[in-house]
Amino acid sequence: MQDVRWNDPRTSRYLGKSVPRLDGPGKVTGAAKYTYDMVLPGMLHAKVLRCPHANARVASIDASAAQRMPGVHAVITDIAGAGRFAGQEIAAVAADTEEIARDAIRAIKVQWEVEPHVVSTRRGMRDERRVGRPREATRGQDPESLWSSAAAVIEEEYYCPVREHLSLETHGLVVQWQEPDRATVWLSTQAVHGSRGELAGALGIPQQNVEVICEVMGGGFGSKFGPGVEGRIAARLSKMTGRPVKLMLERYDEQVASGNAPDALMRVKAAMSADGRLIALDSKIWGTPGNGNNSGIPMPYIYNVPNFKTWQAGVSTNTGGARAWRAPDRPPASFLMESVVDELANKLGLDPMRVRQLNQNNQVRNRQLELGAQLIGWENRNKAPGSGTGRYRRGMGCALSEWGGGMGQPCNCDVKIGTDGSVYVGIGTQDLGTGTRTYVGTIVAEDFGLPLSRVKADIGRSSLPVAGGSGGSVTAASVAPAVKDASMKARARFLEVAAGLMNTSVADLEMRDAKVLSKSNPANSMTFDQVCAKLPPGGIQVSGTTLASLQQGGVAGAQFVEVEVDTWTGRIQPIKVVAVQDCGYVLNKLTAESQLIGGVIQGLCMALLEDRKMDEPTGRMLNPNMETYKVLGSLEVPEIVPVLYETHDKVAGIGEPAVIPTAAACVNAVYNATGVRLRTLPMTPKRWFEATETNQ
Repeated sequence: MQDVRWNDPRTSRYLGKSVPRLDGPGKVTGAAKYTYDMVLPGMLHAKVLRCPHANARVASIDASAAQRMPGVHAVITDIAGAGRFAGQEIAAVAADTEEIARDAIRAIKVQWEVEPHVVSTRRGMRDERRVGRPREATRGQDPESLWSSAAAVIEEEYYCPVREHLSLETHGLVVQWQEPDRATVWLSTQAVHGSRGELAGALGIPQQNVEVICEVMGGGFGSKFGPGVEGRIAARLSKMTGRPVKLMLERYDEQVASGNAPDALMRVKAAMSADGRLIALDSKIWGTPGNGNNSGIPMPYIYNVPNFKTWQAGVSTNTGGARAWRAPDRPPASFLMESVVDELANKLGLDPMRVRQLNQNNQVRNRQLELGAQLIGWENRNKAPGSGTGRYRRGMGCALSEWGGGMGQPCNCDVKIGTDGSVYVGIGTQDLGTGTRTYVGTIVAEDFGLPLSRVKADIGRSSLPVAGGSGGSVTAASVAPAVKDASMKARARFLEVAAGLMNTSVADLEMRDAKVLSKSNPANSMTFDQVCAKLPPGGIQVSGTTLASLQQGGVAGAQFVEVEVDTWTGRIQPIKVVAVQDCGYVLNKLTAESQLIGGVIQGLCMALLEDRKMDEPTGRMLNPNMETYKVLGSLEVPEIVPVLYETHDKVAGIGEPAVIPTAAACVNAVYNATGVRLRTLPMTPKRWFEATETNQ
């Protein structure tokens, strides 16, 4: 068995370099086909009737008027017998056009029995019946016995609100029922193979009879692992009518019913010694997973606290359920913990960066802190927070992250070399926009010394070799080693043929510039196509699997943020972000840096803008759109400096850790700039003025 290793980035042509995405031209020209773009002959359009109340039972439902409407082909009324949040699916129709489908939905008559509701964590936590079983943990001494011996103690409350995934491409699918028992589904999903089973169940057919296709998608961030309720609805409607059915969520549907990241309310008391060491922490955390389940905030996060007592519980509310959101639970954990550390450090007049180094044992993170501080100009920060003068005040803050990013489900990959010189690599993974398709192609192109244009990278279909879902930053660490294994197996067989043709040994051969050359006699060479023409009939076909020796999980990062605060208006403007992230072996420098930039932007949105607003009297979401649910626009994005900090020669995922510390660093930067501590996100001008008054 050959010893498979990654290519040396110092001599490689593609790997470790900045390679434009293979699907880039198709996306910018509109040639790429998203699920929304699918139009099939005889296709019907589906729409969903949603509960208008936050908590209500269906007393009766009458769909007869909808069923009689011209152009309506199917109606489903048994989706749910109750609405546990405003927006829950109740009924659905399939019609010739979207307009007819909307009219039909409005024609369905529902008699509701409305019941009391709760849509906020603060109200829900007052009712013990809504508070789930708490998770408690302790270490060391009881913190209560240590407060008096500490040099600094804080007792505060912090809050991070519910956040939406806000995928530009909404959830949706097109289902084409093919009698007697087959179906093809175009689905915007983070798990091509994983979604197949759920859809097969909805259709009542064997899993192998369903093909799921997702060649490009417009964001998921943890919300698109399965087809969801809308997927099961579309599958049923297609089977009922025998025709293709398209169901794409509209923006309101997307915002209220496609999942979210739970909020986190923490009441905490913490202590630090005079030299900056954390002594004790006592925290209580509540958060609402809506009508779903809450995985829980890791607390204390990152830092070594020798004595702690933690308690946390989920609070059931009449709102949409929680789903994984890029680095689940870690961004709020970072905001909560980093705020505590920063407050204690500043109370003692200590350098917040040095305090962070003192309280955790990860030497990689400590070196990252040193590098980030150098790049941001940490020595120029306000030594005394808020000591600047004038209308505009600048300041800097920092925070840390940690994440797994290892291997998920083992993947399989096929590589085929044709006698016509064609090169094919196929694996049933999906590309969320992170550049998966590109590194699948470049790995093979690198090994065969071919232009990338010569390699056909085929992904995004469940009929291809199995691959796991894209979550937890495991895709690159799982997919790339499988591609590498298949590529090297194909290369070995290819070189065996070439060695026989060139009358030399395999060890004497190298491949570059679409040629096979003898190392000992450069004049002895053949073109790639010449060797292909001599391959056995059918060419070379091999399969590879994920090699654990090529991947390594566990990544750490450090971020620094510089902000400018307009003290007249309360507007907080990020100026510069330095994101230092260890990543292992870099497959594509361009897309890896893009992952860091994207995570930072989401972290800034969390810090400054994102806030789901619920109306307590009606239980409805007040901003289920992209106008009043705010995120950064392109002109509002500050300078972002992505730093790939390579620590080993194996692939690790970095899609998620970049979002974790940004909001916390931003909060700490605002304090350094103004001396005003904001403990509730997002940091709006209104909240800044309220905090200013509180701090006076």
